[in-house]
Amino acid sequence: MKKTRSFIPFAFIASLTLGLAPFTPEPHIWKQIMNLTHGRKMLAIDWLDLVMHGAPWLALIILLAIELRKFLKKDVG
Repeated sequence: MKKTRSFIPFAFIASLTLGLAPFTPEPHIWKQIMNLTHGRKMLAIDWLDLVMHGAPWLALIILLAIELRKFLKKDVG
C-alpha cells in the first residue's frame, strides 16, 4: 500500500492549479460555492464545474485527514 504522504504534494498542486482556475476575476470554485450558498439556480454544467474544481480540494482534505489520524493514533498508542 502506498503511503498517503507521497500524494499530498500532488493534491496540493492540483488544488492550487485546477482547484482555483481561472484565477481572475475570482476562482471558479468560489463562484460555484457562492451560487450554492445564495440559492441561485445552477445548470448541469455548473454542477460539473463544481465537481471538477472541488475534487482536488476534497482529495487534499481527505489525505490530510488520513495523515492527521495516523499521527494522532501513533501519538496516543
